[in-house]
Amino acid sequence: MVGGKPELLLLHALPLDGSMWTEQAKLLPEATYAPTLYSLGDRIEAWANEALKLTAGNRIIVVGCSVGGSCALEIATIAPNRVAALVLIGTKANHRPDPAFHASALETLRKEGLETAWQHLWEPLLFKAASPRVVNEAKCITLRQSPEDVARGVTVFHTRPSRDQALSAFPRPVIVVSGSDDVAPGPETSAKQADLAPSGRLHIVPECGHYVPLERPNALNAILRNVIAEHQS
Repeated sequence: MVGGKPELLLLHALPLDGSMWTEQAKLLPEATYAPTLYSLGDRIEAWANEALKLTAGNRIIVVGCSVGGSCALEIATIAPNRVAALVLIGTKANHRPDPAFHASALETLRKEGLETAWQHLWEPLLFKAASPRVVNEAKCITLRQSPEDVARGVTVFHTRPSRDQALSAFPRPVIVVSGSDDVAPGPETSAKQADLAPSGRLHIVPECGHYVPLERPNALNAILRNVIAEHQS
């Protein structure tokens, strides 16, 4: 049974870390957890189990971006009675393995290094007119990671299970957020996922790419404030 005071569990995207949520951590400062996931295991199930251990109650608002959203869906699968709401940003519940892309990403990391991998794999996911400050912040967070950790994250992402059924079975609010210019998975797929969830809602953030928490923090914070308010009564 979902109850108690709300908590925020913020789950980051590749190739970033928990610091990508700096602007969102202020919303519930006494009950917010933003772990860096790479050290928690080499499977999405391990990430979900370890992240869940950080929380104390049974009214958890789980917010995930990209692979963090996949981790959020995994938490909803293993502990549905503790999750009050899911906020999925740039997340695709369905997964079809792509071994060639997985291997190519790992090869880029191994042979060319993290900065080149950032330029080829992740920087293009930002809004094409993103401010230099946002681009630099995302790059700096990336370059603080070790290539081994990011490679582990890539493997977790590419070996995650499909969770369409978890999305369609989850009975509480599912707030799906997409940047208008996100290409992975993008507004169209995000809209279908919001429709799939019994209590799904869709928010499209204009002039924004994949990394909404960094690119449009004020817009995301407005969405999250509403979700939090619904669970503070």
